[in-house]
Amino acid sequence: MIGEERIGLDTNILLRYLAQDEPAQSRKAAEIIEGQLTRENPGFVSLVCVLEIVWVLGSLYRRSPEEIAGHIEMILAADTLEVQNEQEVYQAVVALRNGAGSFEDALIGALGDWWGCSATLTFDRNAAKRLHGFRLA
Repeated sequence: MIGEERIGLDTNILLRYLAQDEPAQSRKAAEIIEGQLTRENPGFVSLVCVLEIVWVLGSLYRRSPEEIAGHIEMILAADTLEVQNEQEVYQAVVALRNGAGSFEDALIGALGDWWGCSATLTFDRNAAKRLHGFRLA
């Protein structure tokens, strides 16, 4: 049992939980997320972890943007997980689900807004056209 210590989760724990593709590790990940972590003592999911999950699900597991959005929404909805910059991650999920741009670019823009930036400068014409707050440099 984890007890009262604060626990951060690595990408591989969450991927095993989401993908259920390696029986022993998937079982252990479920035990941690569903059995050991609680609403009062949730596991911490960093932005780096969220980005790694999106990358791995898209590039290695070949999941569609819709499937990736669903997985990230599942993480956001879990009472036993606390996601860093949860609102900004959610904004990036909405952009991904709506086809407005990549999750990564949308998260960069949402974090810029969170920081108080008036714009996010980019050389990416598509991001500048499709994502809120982006402007060509």
